[in-house]
Amino acid sequence: MTGKVIVITGASAGIGAATAKMLAQHGNNVVLAARRLTELKLIARECGENALPVVTDVTKRNEVERLREETLRTFGHIDIWINNAGRGINCRVLDVTDDDFDEMMAINVKSALYGMQTIIPYFKKQTFGHLINVSSALSRIPFASNRSAYSAAKAALNSLTANLRMDLRAEYPNIHISLVMPPIVSTDFGNNALHSVPVPSAYHGGANSQTPEQTASAIVDLIDHPRAELYTAPGQAETVLRYFTDVEAFEKSITR
Repeated sequence: MTGKVIVITGASAGIGAATAKMLAQHGNNVVLAARRLTELKLIARECGENALPVVTDVTKRNEVERLREETLRTFGHIDIWINNAGRGINCRVLDVTDDDFDEMMAINVKSALYGMQTIIPYFKKQTFGHLINVSSALSRIPFASNRSAYSAAKAALNSLTANLRMDLRAEYPNIHISLVMPPIVSTDFGNNALHSVPVPSAYHGGANSQTPEQTASAIVDLIDHPRAELYTAPGQAETVLRYFTDVEAFEKSITR
């Protein structure tokens, strides 16, 4: 997989930045989207001459559309679009405010919806393409109840992704729609979560966590071998299956 034009939102840090650098190392053209210009330029410099930083607020539809047009103006086409932008929250269900919930939906769901509605019509015209939505294992299993609104938003993203895939499956077999669900990833995501108290260093999450590079490597493999859903950590799929086989028993086992 070389020479592709790949758009990545949330590319100024964490999974997005690691994925961008890895894809650039494989000889691809990467378009980096995020709100922070300084950080974007730094990642673009690390990616090399075939990286284009585009300051983008993905919660605004017109800016997502401008991202597509800037990409086409520079590279002429788009092969892959990765909706990776997101933000967490540190708040239990009964404490979630209207503003909290709206922000979680805007950043984690509506931004991806704008991405889908912006790029899929283009993919239809060229009859191929690959859309990747980055979700979370928390969308399937309530390992962290203080991430409630974030987990709910990612569950909504899962559903939108699956339904889009079904909408396109028969008529557009060469447009791939993929959902990626990482576990806890050792980035500053937790520090930057809404209502979070920052800690001196990134939260590593223990033995079940992943590095951004491990998640990025799984995404690169997904591009080479498209499939509907990808759990990026070994054993995740089996854990989710065990959860849904007996929800009550599983939840009791993780709250002891």
